[in-house]
Amino acid sequence: MALAAAPSTSTKLYFPLALLACFILLTQASSHGFTADLIHRDSPLSPLYNSSMSHLDRLHNAFRRSVTRVHHFIKPTMTSLSSSSAAPNIQSNIIPSAGEYLMNVSIGTPPVEVLGIADTGSDLIWTQCKPCKRCFNQNPPLFDPKKSSTYHSIPCQSSSCTYLEEAACGTLINGDHDTCEYSYRYGDRSFTRGTLALETLTVGSTSGRPTSLPKVVFGCGHENGGTFDESGSGLIGLGGGPLSLISQLTKSTNGGKFSYCLVPTANTAASKISFGRAGVVSGSGAVSTPLVAKNPDTFYYLTLEAISVGEKRLAYKTKSPDCEEAAVAANEGNIIIDSGTTLTLLPPGFHDDLVSALETAINAERVSDPRGILSLCFKSKSDDIGVPVITAHFSGGADVKLQALNTFARMDDDMICFTMIPSSDVAIFGNLAQMNFLVGYDLEERSVSFKPTDCTKH
Repeated sequence: MALAAAPSTSTKLYFPLALLACFILLTQASSHGFTADLIHRDSPLSPLYNSSMSHLDRLHNAFRRSVTRVHHFIKPTMTSLSSSSAAPNIQSNIIPSAGEYLMNVSIGTPPVEVLGIADTGSDLIWTQCKPCKRCFNQNPPLFDPKKSSTYHSIPCQSSSCTYLEEAACGTLINGDHDTCEYSYRYGDRSFTRGTLALETLTVGSTSGRPTSLPKVVFGCGHENGGTFDESGSGLIGLGGGPLSLISQLTKSTNGGKFSYCLVPTANTAASKISFGRAGVVSGSGAVSTPLVAKNPDTFYYLTLEAISVGEKRLAYKTKSPDCEEAAVAANEGNIIIDSGTTLTLLPPGFHDDLVSALETAINAERVSDPRGILSLCFKSKSDDIGVPVITAHFSGGADVKLQALNTFARMDDDMICFTMIPSSDVAIFGNLAQMNFLVGYDLEERSVSFKPTDCTKH
């Protein structure tokens, strides 16, 4: 089985996370939805592309971001600012950018282009705005709400304002006592603060007319900081919470459906993300597993029952409260699926079982990762080291057969490593494991579907 080429990397937009997938959306509207390009941050098509870095440098950076991104899954806090505290159906392309994907949309009337990280691990859509009291450097022009005829700040009494964990009328930004001001912090201490508002969001089109989405709730950020890159200007939340783009589209004709198909990192073809009816995943080979409702509702929780290495099935297990290792496949929602995390993270004991089974199955010399990130590496100049099929068994009979490109990557000229690592904090099914699958989310039916697909032809 051929190995996946090492994913490229770069730095991420708002978290120290190593794994956010950013999407540059170049959409093509149709009566069945819209589809956009997803641009991987390490792709030559990405504005974050650094030509001075080698392919392996980008890969290692992406893996480090995956480890850091774990902190992002500590529940983000959304609070108010106070004096005491600082639709339609749609389809587009996806282009890689260092384990993350960029999304290009426009905000306002006339439209101002915004380049943000498309993140299935957060909800709030936001961009930096004038006047900027404290902002990170960005190359695109700042959005000026005073120049948009469709900008409307949201009153504190509105239902949208109540979606913030603590919301109150603000006076710090514009002196308006009836305006909902927000403070949104992430697990890595990155943050955005500003005014919650309604605005027209326009998704561009590679052919035909752009798709305009009126009255989208977003954050007009006047104070922003953290691990943001100057090439971007904000973030597009694709999580499951009420303020995300997906949830807002659900209120129109989208029906809470979207899907993406991630091209293997060695390929320069664009990945795609589709919304509405264009995002439905069905047909021969498709399998589905239930989405599990848990707190916070931002994240997409699945239940992983076991993983097989060839014919050897290993039951999922983690530590119980009394620190005893035990199989807990019955515990629903034990893993988060995230398009923004590069690696797959598993409980340490379960991961150790996988490593032991793979070491037995693969006839190659085991070596250590000199960077200390990956726990299972083999010495080989050949891509074919006899990697067995690894099957992820999700609840509902959804058996997802992972090929070598989903589970191993070349880390050096003579070293190939397993791209699943141990984590005591959170289990994550990352984007390497999702490559060459059409992955569909249905928030009405509460399911995630996987369909083996050549994403270069999708």
